[in-house]
Amino acid sequence: MKKVIGRFILPLVISASVILWPLLVLAAERNIIILHTNDIHCGIEDNIGMAALSYYKKALSDDAYVLLVDSGDAIQGAPIGKLSEGSAIIKVMNAAEYDFAVPGNHEFDYGMERFLQISQQLSCGYYSANLLDLDTGKLVLPPYKIFDIAGIKIAFLGATTPETLVSSTPTYFQDDNGKFIYGFHESADGRRLYRQLQKYIDEAKAQGAEYVILVGHLGVNGSLPQYSSEAVIHNTTGLTAVLDGHSHEQIAGRSVTDKNGNAVILGQTGTKMQNIGQLNISVDGRISYNLIKNIVSADDDIKKLIESENAVYKPLLQESIGRAMVPLYVNDPVTGVRMVRSRECSMGDFVADAYRAVLKTDAAIVNGGGLRNDFQKGIFNYNDVLKVLPFGNMCTVLEVTGQQLVDALELGAADYPQESGAFLQVAGISYTIDSGIPSSVLKDAKGNFIGVNGRYRVRNVMVAGKPVKFDQKYILGGTSYILKSGGNGMSMFKEARILQDAVISESDAVIEYVQNHLNAVIDRQYADPHGNGRIIIK
Repeated sequence: MKKVIGRFILPLVISASVILWPLLVLAAERNIIILHTNDIHCGIEDNIGMAALSYYKKALSDDAYVLLVDSGDAIQGAPIGKLSEGSAIIKVMNAAEYDFAVPGNHEFDYGMERFLQISQQLSCGYYSANLLDLDTGKLVLPPYKIFDIAGIKIAFLGATTPETLVSSTPTYFQDDNGKFIYGFHESADGRRLYRQLQKYIDEAKAQGAEYVILVGHLGVNGSLPQYSSEAVIHNTTGLTAVLDGHSHEQIAGRSVTDKNGNAVILGQTGTKMQNIGQLNISVDGRISYNLIKNIVSADDDIKKLIESENAVYKPLLQESIGRAMVPLYVNDPVTGVRMVRSRECSMGDFVADAYRAVLKTDAAIVNGGGLRNDFQKGIFNYNDVLKVLPFGNMCTVLEVTGQQLVDALELGAADYPQESGAFLQVAGISYTIDSGIPSSVLKDAKGNFIGVNGRYRVRNVMVAGKPVKFDQKYILGGTSYILKSGGNGMSMFKEARILQDAVISESDAVIEYVQNHLNAVIDRQYADPHGNGRIIIK
């Protein structure tokens, strides 16, 4: 099916859910359209791209009332984001005229102080009903915003996953003594979050909002179950739709029932602008959600702005680092399925080897969520390295016990076969995951590791070719995010002795490994996309 708007031709994917809402007659009989992005991760030129989104928004505005919202994780995930600390992406979002945005967990990756600066730069501002200043007991951001569209009031309510406390850098939310000074209404059963969101749903309705739309960075698969968008819907009432993010799924208008059995539309667009979400509120009260797969025209002004921002960093990014004789993969080269968060891959082996060699440790670990791109065969440059490692983490060395190391591997394997950013790629280590053993990992309300209440599914752990000894000390390398800040819930290292603190950036460690250990050539030792047998899955 194709929809034609003037010279504009666009394939559509029809939503799976259409809900008939109580009839509201809109002025001038114009539909209301809410365009939705999530998990852009700096992909302003990827897939559909921001210039095409802007063109589409303007084209739709000829015949409908159009609003544009973002569900988080826009400013981090590629070199342009890291090098500008998010500001380049904010400039493009402003030019596209976003109306509402929520911070995802990665909006905080440049630190809380930088996030607060960025929130002032974003013209529409950020909203979150559950980001709390624990010292004052007040929200850091406004919880919602109500738009009056031709006499119809539409409320957008923001929500950020409490998993942010471990999936961004935990120390960003703490004071110098390690005390949390920010929170996200976290609790083990999710009820604090549900109550907080219900409070503002009710408040928005009391102010006359006919529609309340949750713009959330919550996720479904791979998210902590109590914080998922589906759990929020099941435990609240009064929502019209949830425009979601965080889990990078493509959800074309799933119908989910709320606490009272009413249907709520759930939509999510994937990542890197694979799709644009389109929530349609028609003049006859019908509500639907489509995923827009392709847009063939672009806004020239946005294109020029992106070119200008890229030009600022181009000379640095084009510096040659080395040559790859074979491709290195985070994604399966045949199926395209992401491997790095659930099984061994060649890029995981390579980066872990880099940390181990440069930091001179017994072993090294790399969280799968920290590796974001493949290397193609041939010459690669600084830009290519930053696409793999966009977070700007520093490397740290700890003295850990065998027990702490095994606990980290167990937490990383807890969600298998589902993806987890905590899944550990390794060097100097080999281990087996027995998928027939259910995970018995215990976590606190923030998602931090507490212990294992049952059999370990991680077996046959070897360090430097020898069986691990639980009371033996090992020298372990990795990023400060995991080893020092407890990212991805890795709290087992909290009491470990720090031997080297933030000695080199992760990207510089890879560059040093290539140039000083591999003579600037990545050879066939990484030829197998699935790695060389360090992680066995049964």
